[in-house]
Amino acid sequence: MTMHSDQLVDAPESRKGLLAVVVIVVIALLAGGYFFLFRGNGDAIRIGVVGASDPYWSTFEETAADEGIEVEIVDFTDYTQLNPALSAGELDLNQFQHLVYLADYNVAGGDDLTPVGSTAIYPLALYSKQYDSIDQIPDGAQVVVPDDASNQARGLNILQQAGLIELSDGGTIFSDTSDIDTAASRVEVTQAGADFTATSLDDVAAAIVNNDFVEKAGLDFDGALATDDPADPLAAPYVNVFVARGEDKDNADYRRLVELFQDTQAVTDGVLEVSGGTAVLLKTPPADLAKLLQDTEKVVRDHQ
Repeated sequence: MTMHSDQLVDAPESRKGLLAVVVIVVIALLAGGYFFLFRGNGDAIRIGVVGASDPYWSTFEETAADEGIEVEIVDFTDYTQLNPALSAGELDLNQFQHLVYLADYNVAGGDDLTPVGSTAIYPLALYSKQYDSIDQIPDGAQVVVPDDASNQARGLNILQQAGLIELSDGGTIFSDTSDIDTAASRVEVTQAGADFTATSLDDVAAAIVNNDFVEKAGLDFDGALATDDPADPLAAPYVNVFVARGEDKDNADYRRLVELFQDTQAVTDGVLEVSGGTAVLLKTPPADLAKLLQDTEKVVRDHQ
């Protein structure tokens, strides 16, 4: 095949055009890669919660997105899984626990999870499907409390205040079922996971139910037979908090997310609605939360 000289000239020009296109594409990809690198690879901040279906979480995600912070809410049903998931790096934050629960976890596991912001104190309450008042609960009836240490102690104190049991230690944040003076108590107390106490109500006289599970169990907040007082200063260690790993306690994005949660009216209105108006919203400074946690951890260690 005979090739003319003008074809020899045209071919390199064609390759130059192709090369230019390739260079432009590569530059664009590199630029895009740099953009995503600068934005933290586009990774969402993963926040573990119990009750991700509560409407205020989607509002929170949208509010954060408007600030340029991508958030992924990760739902759990078992309280005991959230702190290990955070420690292992599967989550960036969690928001489900109060400081007493966190102190117990840190001391037991030698961990340094730390609060980066407060949300609210929620009351813990006693519910029944069979009885409308404490007085109606018969002697010897069965009452269920959560089996995790911090909520069990809080629940037992409620039962004591209601006159259903007597605690030999007088009632502390460390009380457990072994401290019940059975001879002086009206009811028999058994334990179940916090996510199962509400579902046991068809079979027992009453149960201590965590706020997260009240509506999900078809219960009415106003129908509680007894409750503690979240506004009491002694309830301060029971404030619910956003929690991060120790090395992330000063993360600017995490602190900003806390501010958005606390200051967005649609979010706080949603929190109050889901709690049946029982939550006491708080903006406790992180330094104060850290001091409360430190003090509570010391009490836990001293009790061991």
